[in-house]
Amino acid sequence: MFDIETDVLIVGSGPAGLSSAALLSSYGIPNVMIEKYSWLANMPRAHITNQRTMEVLRELGVEDEVYQDAVPQDLMGNNVFCTSLAGEEVGRLLTWGNHPNRRADYELASPSRIVDIPQTMLEPIIFGKAMREGCLARFKTEYLSHTQDENGVVATVRDRVANQTYRIRAKYMIGADGGRSQIVKDLGLPLDGKEGLAGSMNIEFDADLTHLVAHRPSVLYWVFQPGAAGGIGAGVLRMIRPWHKWLGMWNYDVSAGRPDYSEEEIRQILFRLIGEEVPLKVTRVSYWTVNNIVARQYSKGRVFCMGDAVHRHPPTNGLGSNTSIQDAYNLAWKLAHVLKAKADPSLLDSYNDERQPVGKQIVTRANKSIEDTLPIFETLGITGVSTDEEMKRRLDKRKMSTVEAEAQRKALNKQIRNKSYEFNCHGVEMGQRYRSGAVVSDGTPEPEYTRDRELYYHATTWPGARLPHVWLEHEGRKVSTLDLVGRGRFVLLTGVSGASWVEAAARAGAELGLDLPALQIGPGCAVADTFGDWAMVSEVSDSGCVLVRPDAHVGWRAQMLSAEPTVELTRVMRRILGRA
Repeated sequence: MFDIETDVLIVGSGPAGLSSAALLSSYGIPNVMIEKYSWLANMPRAHITNQRTMEVLRELGVEDEVYQDAVPQDLMGNNVFCTSLAGEEVGRLLTWGNHPNRRADYELASPSRIVDIPQTMLEPIIFGKAMREGCLARFKTEYLSHTQDENGVVATVRDRVANQTYRIRAKYMIGADGGRSQIVKDLGLPLDGKEGLAGSMNIEFDADLTHLVAHRPSVLYWVFQPGAAGGIGAGVLRMIRPWHKWLGMWNYDVSAGRPDYSEEEIRQILFRLIGEEVPLKVTRVSYWTVNNIVARQYSKGRVFCMGDAVHRHPPTNGLGSNTSIQDAYNLAWKLAHVLKAKADPSLLDSYNDERQPVGKQIVTRANKSIEDTLPIFETLGITGVSTDEEMKRRLDKRKMSTVEAEAQRKALNKQIRNKSYEFNCHGVEMGQRYRSGAVVSDGTPEPEYTRDRELYYHATTWPGARLPHVWLEHEGRKVSTLDLVGRGRFVLLTGVSGASWVEAAARAGAELGLDLPALQIGPGCAVADTFGDWAMVSEVSDSGCVLVRPDAHVGWRAQMLSAEPTVELTRVMRRILGRA
């Protein structure tokens, strides 16, 4: 007899754990989420929330709540490089899709907008959704250990209030217990990379800096000063709330150990970053290190790990919480189908096959973005500078009317623009193409990338890719293609000549015991291709079809009508679900 029994036990209430709880609950899967602390995030660590994550939140029905609390895209864009907020500006880069020549890329890619919302504000929104849908959450409950057998997982946990241990029996367990994951250690998951590469200090503080930033609104202000290099590349002032709540980042030599600054020394660091002695109140100080680690595999048996537990990297590129939430989006529908006996447990193998390469990519990208800051220091000639006077003297060289200074200015401009790989990295955020047993090839080669694959998202319905967004009209409403899919269901999209696919979906769904809706898109159909954009991006004929998985990735497509559409569609669905 166990104290608690459930379908899925989720350990950890960060972005990955919360999203797993909300998604599983919305799919009707009983779950218990435990968290060893008394509440959610107490620090505004993650904040950039990209379009792919906003699409997940859109499906959960909380997108508007996020918009209400978030700083919008328009106020995120003036990424400033300076000697201090009040000091000399060295350069500026329009970021997060705010440059006119990038804005269209973002607007065409998604119905959702990139925003800035601190983790302390985002997590309660997702938690509220999870609880409304039926998640059972237990705070001050600490994971201690677990065992597995062929039928499930038994976790031993400790109630930190009563100081009592008890057991939770679940059919599956999710390890979303963060960068010091005990579950990853218990499973013995192999980790590649290194930790503790550099050190940074976060200083949260309140100060009205409107007069220094309102004319150049941004999320991040990068400060070049003696002692600021290292860590994530430079000293940083990050906006938490415009323009009165801030986070200062100052780097330290990790080999010398964590510094022990006095309250006055911390204030002086902030005054250096700001450039003025403004009234301020320090609210919290914390320390962290730069890591470059990814797990070689994300699961073992009936335990699946996600989020910072399996990909640990610096905050550059703003990929951390986004990737964590998308890990959950990938796994939740698969667990739901297995637990409802709609899919074979072998479907769960695709979680590792699809998400581990993504984790490896974002860990590499985030660390590379730190390296991309060093050339700016080198071009300015300020690497290793130890005094303010020497810093000013070297910065002044670029202002001279000489051939050398002109070359330096051109090189600086190039290096700052190269930081788009950190701040306008749309392809990394949106362009995942999965390869696994849960994707069935249509026999066509992978489409080539016509532009830089990290900077630009390339829309395609090639199996494994995310379904492209276009605006359509359905039941008198303007909807995205992404609004027609998801919510735990497979959906078949076809055209004017695809009536046979609609019939095939009904028959295949009945045979497999699945809800498999099919929608025709085009003139005279239930869904109107208002602007003709679906015809341009679908990459199939009007008699073809696109099978979309519950996570809005294409599972398979047919260029045209099959001779036996029911047989073909049933075969494909069986393969994806591991029921071949």
